[in-house]
Amino acid sequence: MRRFRLSALLAALVLALSALSVGPAGAANLLVNPGFEAGSLSGWTCANGSAVGTPVHSGGFALAGTPVGADYAQCSQTVSVQPNTTYSLSAWVRGNPVYLGISGGPSTWSGNAGAYNQLQLAFTTAATQTSAQLYLHGWYGAGTYYADDVVLDGPGGNTPGTPSAPGAPQIASVTSSSIALSWGGSAGTVTGYRVYEGSTVVATSSGTSATVGGLAACTTHSYTVAAYNSAGESAKSAAATGSTSGCVDTGLPKHALVGYLHSSFANGSGYVRMADVPAAWDIIDLAFGEPTSVTSGDIRFNRCTAAECPNVESDADFVAAIKAKQAQGKKVLISIGGQNGQVQLTTTAARDKFVSSVSAIIDKWGLNGLDVDFEGHSLSLNAGDTDFRNPTTPVIVNLISALKSLKAKYGSGFVLTMAPETFFVQVGYQFYGGTSAGDARTGAYLPVIHALRDSLTVLHVQDYNSGPVMGLDNQYHNMGGADFHIAMTDMLKAGFTVANTGQFFPGLRPDQIAIGLPAAVSAGNGYTSPADVQTAVNCLVKGSGCGSYTLRGGTSPALRGLMTWSINWDKYYNWEFQNSHEPFLNALP
Repeated sequence: MRRFRLSALLAALVLALSALSVGPAGAANLLVNPGFEAGSLSGWTCANGSAVGTPVHSGGFALAGTPVGADYAQCSQTVSVQPNTTYSLSAWVRGNPVYLGISGGPSTWSGNAGAYNQLQLAFTTAATQTSAQLYLHGWYGAGTYYADDVVLDGPGGNTPGTPSAPGAPQIASVTSSSIALSWGGSAGTVTGYRVYEGSTVVATSSGTSATVGGLAACTTHSYTVAAYNSAGESAKSAAATGSTSGCVDTGLPKHALVGYLHSSFANGSGYVRMADVPAAWDIIDLAFGEPTSVTSGDIRFNRCTAAECPNVESDADFVAAIKAKQAQGKKVLISIGGQNGQVQLTTTAARDKFVSSVSAIIDKWGLNGLDVDFEGHSLSLNAGDTDFRNPTTPVIVNLISALKSLKAKYGSGFVLTMAPETFFVQVGYQFYGGTSAGDARTGAYLPVIHALRDSLTVLHVQDYNSGPVMGLDNQYHNMGGADFHIAMTDMLKAGFTVANTGQFFPGLRPDQIAIGLPAAVSAGNGYTSPADVQTAVNCLVKGSGCGSYTLRGGTSPALRGLMTWSINWDKYYNWEFQNSHEPFLNALP
């Protein structure tokens, strides 16, 4: 969150990886029309691209891509691959900056306006991976690039005699202890199907459905399916995520409005007393609790002074107003961090101090829980920390431990929310910090979200102050319109492969997901008009008005709602956010 109007957090993402010198994998080129010799883009999916007769590396044609506006002129092709197999990829390129890469995997780039040069990289498929998408693209505003003679070298298809991969499983039904699945059948001779959670077989079936039982209530699981016969096992299907029922009712409405209240500063938007916060707001986040030093773990919440906020109420009136809100069913949380509150729990001592000091704030003011709004350099991943499911970086491990301790202390009614920026979550689809693929902060929230997923009340990623982010359609999306919110939220629901790790981050329950937005143009870059916000929500909830985007995670009728920075800025702009969106949310099914 921002105390002042800011430029975008990211001017650009660090996209480049070092080119690797690789040898052939001993198989023919797997690509269709790899040298564009069809005189067209047949076999490729391209934006702002064409086959041209000059300049070429060999043959009669090459690819020319011209970025337009925020578009990178991407051309891509998806091929069948084998799991746990290393492939090499190369292309001859020239012109303005041009990138060659694998979606969710490594990439490399160069820029040479005068002559063709070869880009090369290698990648290894994941244990469940049966397809890979390669791409070429330029950089927005940088002009035309050229590419020719693209080679993807390695074994394709399945082992002879084994069935094809089954269709992606669908969640048929859930109970508090089971998840029922169904899937499309495999081609070829099929003896049966195995259902996997990770690398563990959790069910077998002779047909195209199965029920996984013995699960804990309100837990999330991700499954793949493989067919088998006497020749062996097929590649695994795409993953599907489901959650058991039996979650504790936190008392929130089905669709909620979440807002931050400037409680320790004025920020030019004016101070709003707790008693004057309208009843439309279901979760009120007190901004901010901040540490005494970056690594102390000692969090303090200091209310705005009378000098900065002349209309500030007394502590007694503040507490009374909190209690009155809670009597109406509202939740009041302390938000830790923000723009200025860098928190790095580098030691177990800092972790323990974090738990005790946050508990003291919650107890003093009688709050319902905690919002984690770590920004800037609070979270990053050490080199080699590549498994979000088993993190090793101290600031990540200690934060997870601290949040679990707070949840255990206050019980099932404890409200836990998080407000990361896209850089720390969705950008993890392309780049993950622990792999040393650029900025060590990319995707750094993923281990925290995953470890707390069964305790997390709401995740409201900040869909603002963001650079372009690649969605599950492998296209870049830009903040400020319905398209950005649709793509970013769909990633949270559907889940995604984490960069080049081969690991799948399971999606969250829709009731755990809200969209984070600036309340007004002064509140943050990426302001979205109420009409565009509601277009996005209607797409996500009802599947209508999605434009050209296809929801990978399906519709989310239980989408929790909308978060905004901030209540103060909304008041300053005559309550546009509240007045537009509260009746809209209340009217949703």
